[in-house]
Amino acid sequence: MREISRRQAIIGLGAFASLALTACGSDGETPAKGAAESANKAGSMSGYAVGQQFKATEPVSFDALYNNHPFYPNKGDWLFWQELTKRTNVTIKPVEVPLSDYEKKRGLLIGAGDAPLIIPKTYHPAEETFVSSGAILPVSDHFDLMPNFRDKVAKWQLQPELNQIMQSDGKIYLLPGLHEGIWTDYSFAVRTDILEKLKLEVPKTLDDFYNMLKAMKAEYPDLYPMTDRWGVPTPGGNLIKLIAQAYGSKGGWDYQHTMWDAAQSKFVYTGAMPQYKQTLEYLNKLVKEKLLDPESFTQQDDAAKQKFVSGKSFVISTNAQSLINDYRAALTENNKDAKIVKIPVPVGPIGEYKIASRMENGLMISKKALENKNFVAMMQFIDWLWYSDAGLEFAKWGVEGTTFTKDADGKYKLADDVDYVGLNPDGKKHLQKDFGFGNGVFAYGGPTKLLQSTFSDEEMEFQNVMNARKPWPVEPAAPLTEEEREQVSLWETPLKDHVTQNSLKFILGERDLAEWDAYAKELEAKNSTQYVTLVNGAYERFKKNHGG
Repeated sequence: MREISRRQAIIGLGAFASLALTACGSDGETPAKGAAESANKAGSMSGYAVGQQFKATEPVSFDALYNNHPFYPNKGDWLFWQELTKRTNVTIKPVEVPLSDYEKKRGLLIGAGDAPLIIPKTYHPAEETFVSSGAILPVSDHFDLMPNFRDKVAKWQLQPELNQIMQSDGKIYLLPGLHEGIWTDYSFAVRTDILEKLKLEVPKTLDDFYNMLKAMKAEYPDLYPMTDRWGVPTPGGNLIKLIAQAYGSKGGWDYQHTMWDAAQSKFVYTGAMPQYKQTLEYLNKLVKEKLLDPESFTQQDDAAKQKFVSGKSFVISTNAQSLINDYRAALTENNKDAKIVKIPVPVGPIGEYKIASRMENGLMISKKALENKNFVAMMQFIDWLWYSDAGLEFAKWGVEGTTFTKDADGKYKLADDVDYVGLNPDGKKHLQKDFGFGNGVFAYGGPTKLLQSTFSDEEMEFQNVMNARKPWPVEPAAPLTEEEREQVSLWETPLKDHVTQNSLKFILGERDLAEWDAYAKELEAKNSTQYVTLVNGAYERFKKNHGG
């Protein structure tokens, strides 16, 4: 691809179609793209467009890596599979991998060249590991086959977010889930019956949160007021993430090596920034005062959940589904007076911001898909299921008249005998377990109205509070070249391991926070400064070439 094509393709928010059609088109078109789209059209639709039902012109099948969730393990007779084939003439052959082993197994399959054609549930920047090997497809070469995807990017002005996952060759290797708006799901579940007993309000700030835990500890001195889950495989996955956000940093699930510092107009090393230190200081205080169970960072989820539902703790990480599926019923079974709520994310020094991307986990496509005679049909099918309004509704709600109904105003209602996230607790059947809809492999992203269609009144109260907050600015793009990516790949694991290990030591009091400067120098010895220098160089290069 010529440099001039890349420059012309990405300028401005409205240039996404140009990226898809110009950057790798005309005289810059790659032979693989042209050959694949011309030769491998079997089963594809001619003139497939936005709002059109995709249906392959002949029966086709594609294998897909399948993240098998223990709450709703895959069943071959799900209505989802049957209806999907009926509507699209496509049969998905799931390659099942347990949720707990998904990332590791995905990497092994791709590395061995045995990956299925469709590889969902991939969070950026995980795809970057596979770019240089050529194992995955530069999907942006084929956006011209995906009218619904392009339509939503243009309509929702998602180009800044897409720039963040673009590689230095001007291409994108991950098809992200797309949200119309920013939304927050993860927070903390709190026992409100305990708050009432202690005459406490729902905490709004980190200080309030600390004082709440302290009051709980005073009343129940033999217990840890908070124990947490989601510490495996990422220690403090949600907990460190939310506390770090409140200080203006990234941690836990959100941790990335660099973060944009607007005050300095440059990227800095996340694990050494003052805001990250403040995050660890706050968590260290909770552990030191025995307000937070030190096992929170290493225990399995079942252990954490059992402590919470048995009344041995009163605060735990949650999202909307976990509040209903994991906690509420089990807790009230043990204590009929127990009440819980998902509290708005506590705010910290940066103020009332909502920090989340409008991009979700997404799909990688195996490079061998280019050789499949149904390649064009596959891309059209992916576009329909993951990006069309009809496909998004189908994946989330199922079949109208069977699993749900819709009134004249477009409001969704579960069928009388079907339950989902506690919306219809008397339903004997479950939308996920018995039908396969609302499945995290297929159902995510989409218009805000569809997203909120499964929210209870309780969840909408939470969303209304979060939506009143200001969105955190999107970081500028800084894509690395292949050579730079190879270089930082040698640094990333030692750096990440050192940050993770020492973060835990600081939090648990095994290392004194007075040693912070020594820790920062240890990171420098592991090339953190060189890492940041490369990223800032990539940022300047991208800004020069693409205007932002």
